[in-house]
Amino acid sequence: MLLDDVIGSPTGIQIHLRRGEVTAQIAQVGASLRHLTVSGVEIVPPYPADQPTPSCSGVVLAPWPNRIRDGVWQDGDTERALAVSEPKFRNASHGLLRYTAYEIADHTDESVTLVAKVVPQTGYPYLVATSVTYALTDAGIDVTHTLTNHSPDPAPVALGTHPFFAIDGVDARDLVLGLPAETYFETDDRMLPVGESPVSSATDLRYGRRLGEVQLDTGYANLHRDADGFVRTTLTAPDGRTVTLQQGAGFDYVQAFTTDKYPGQPLAVAIEPMTAPADAFNSGRGLRRLAEGESWTLQWGIRFA
Repeated sequence: MLLDDVIGSPTGIQIHLRRGEVTAQIAQVGASLRHLTVSGVEIVPPYPADQPTPSCSGVVLAPWPNRIRDGVWQDGDTERALAVSEPKFRNASHGLLRYTAYEIADHTDESVTLVAKVVPQTGYPYLVATSVTYALTDAGIDVTHTLTNHSPDPAPVALGTHPFFAIDGVDARDLVLGLPAETYFETDDRMLPVGESPVSSATDLRYGRRLGEVQLDTGYANLHRDADGFVRTTLTAPDGRTVTLQQGAGFDYVQAFTTDKYPGQPLAVAIEPMTAPADAFNSGRGLRRLAEGESWTLQWGIRFA
């Protein structure tokens, strides 16, 4: 493992991992997966070293992913108000660790563990320790998250992450996205869920859709799991090469997001594994309350073939 500690870097220390033909770069800020290559092919696209993380790229989202309406939620008999971190839509967005410089707790050439605490603060009076381990495999990477509540009262938690994907040398518009979801969340003009429906012609990705034919910022549920328990979402090039995102137990939701504003990419796609959908602190859907001392461990990963 190599550490690149560039003074003034907006994403902190850069952690470089290698295992055979697989390499990864992890940024300290947000514990984000910044770059991933397999056999020299970029499958997580990088961004300029002197820029802050664009579009939340690769960042760990805790203690909630996605959005909370107005930052306001009901915690038992108490109404709590979080900072509105998405002024455009007046929401609290993507948790409380997005801009945190994690501590590097353990590392080898092939893996690294980063840790950070969600400390009691406005709108969230709980102390939750988090860790994330990135471990390279022969064809990609495995990621393990653990959340532990150190508060005397049960702490509401959910988790997500925000990786972007590509297949180097392939026009992203020609990549086919396959996502095994039966339902999607309808949203209002603030990108908050107002209903859930069976996938429609515009949102059905079960049989694959070219990215050039869709525009997505869509949450999905009722995901199909394979016999080994993983949900698998695929991104396939015309020549058959495929990036696979696999979601382990607890990751029961996924957000698909396309953008033409990712640096160096005319079109980019994020496939975001989540344990809860948007506004879960209000709906309760997918939200877990950890008792004092209780831990929750979750896993996901990426493969390329």
